[in-house]
Amino acid sequence: MSTHPQPATLGQLKQTPYRYRSVKQELRDNLIARLRTGQELFPGIRGYSETVEPQITHAILSRHDMLFLGLRGQAKTRMLRMLPELLDEWVPVIADIEVHDDPLHPMTALGGRRVAELGDDTPIRWLPRAERFHEKLATPDVTIADLIGEIDIVKHAEGRYLSDEATMHFGLIPRTNRGIFAVNELPDLAPRIQVGLFNVLEERDVQIRGYPIRLNLDVCLVFSANPEDYTNRGRIVTPLKDRIGSVIRTHYPKSARDAMRITTENAWVDRRDASNGSPLPEVVVPGYMHRIIEEAVAAARTSSHINQASGVSVRTSIACLETIVSSAERRGIVTGEGLVTPRVCDFDHVVAATRGKIELMLADEGDNTEDKLVVSLLGEAVKLVFDELADVEEFEPITDQFTGGLKLTVNDTSAASDVIANFKLVDGLHEAAVDMAGRLELDRDDEQAVAGAGEFLLEALYVHNRLSKHAGPAGSRYGR
Repeated sequence: MSTHPQPATLGQLKQTPYRYRSVKQELRDNLIARLRTGQELFPGIRGYSETVEPQITHAILSRHDMLFLGLRGQAKTRMLRMLPELLDEWVPVIADIEVHDDPLHPMTALGGRRVAELGDDTPIRWLPRAERFHEKLATPDVTIADLIGEIDIVKHAEGRYLSDEATMHFGLIPRTNRGIFAVNELPDLAPRIQVGLFNVLEERDVQIRGYPIRLNLDVCLVFSANPEDYTNRGRIVTPLKDRIGSVIRTHYPKSARDAMRITTENAWVDRRDASNGSPLPEVVVPGYMHRIIEEAVAAARTSSHINQASGVSVRTSIACLETIVSSAERRGIVTGEGLVTPRVCDFDHVVAATRGKIELMLADEGDNTEDKLVVSLLGEAVKLVFDELADVEEFEPITDQFTGGLKLTVNDTSAASDVIANFKLVDGLHEAAVDMAGRLELDRDDEQAVAGAGEFLLEALYVHNRLSKHAGPAGSRYGR
């Protein structure tokens, strides 16, 4: 962070080009500057450039308070935390008072008194951008005292009136004056607390223990919430919704490409930095394996067996990708392979990464139902990816060999060379695996690619009902 500007008193500040702007005007001006230069509004947020970002842009240009409304795992909190980047790097505030206030344009009674008493000698301090954002996770036990403040009995005993803001011990919102205050999961706030918020939004006054106190705050309020039909714990009271300028609707990735990019940028897949000096295998995730995960998660978001009001978070994709990377990493450690790629056998461990992230409909709940549903979704995703590359009828000569009782076992601890050796026991399977590696745009001469492509082919034949499959402790055994 750069060094703050030099002026230390109000008189010195008046000799600079600085002029007061409200927080919302500051956000607006800095956004306009970004729009003119083509700078990204939310670097790292993918798939929102044509849908969500225009909503936010228009809200900021309109100087609105905002509510980010969407299901879990749609980057609502992440975007809220990036809004302060639109604030100035430094702003001056009156020193030695609890509530940040602009020295040229004091809006609080405390700031006005300080400037009236000291004039140009009023000391100022420079507030960094990082101190101008605060957030609060809404829970049912949050009180007006937490957000707005409480009467300070000691200050009252010193002779101040209860209706004077100087008697208050200030809460989080007044302490965020000249900044942005975020409330996560707004419906969880009790209705009476929400009423206190809409007084701050519009009337700029609150009642503390029955005494009206004027708080002329300069703050941008932003909120996040799930849709009301999902949140059974509470709802946003209508007068509060009416006072929030813009409601920003978020969504899950619209395409597998966007989903894969989001997951790749957020998942921990490059493990070599965590080696602590000991060599670890390099894990390279083939595109088709990642896409199978994303297609399965996308299917979960439309499944009638899953509570769609709850949603299926992007964190599901992230956890699944990290899990298959870990399974491949373990295999590399055990077999001594320096480079490994996840294979279909690694999907056996994905169910552990999805538990608790998918909420079933009540009628579908039962023993292992969630795990079975995930396996089914992965199978459908394998079928979708395979059908874009090949026709299952091409591989009848391979499936016919299993009719006489032939069995082929694959597991997550076998080296790629061992898997390929097993493929060669079935006439044409190794050649088909090499061909499939080419169709998947992988290196046909790479053992890891061929082993993975062969397992993908076997799984595709299984999900097309050309082979049977039995999962056991020794691995998955394909037959007919």
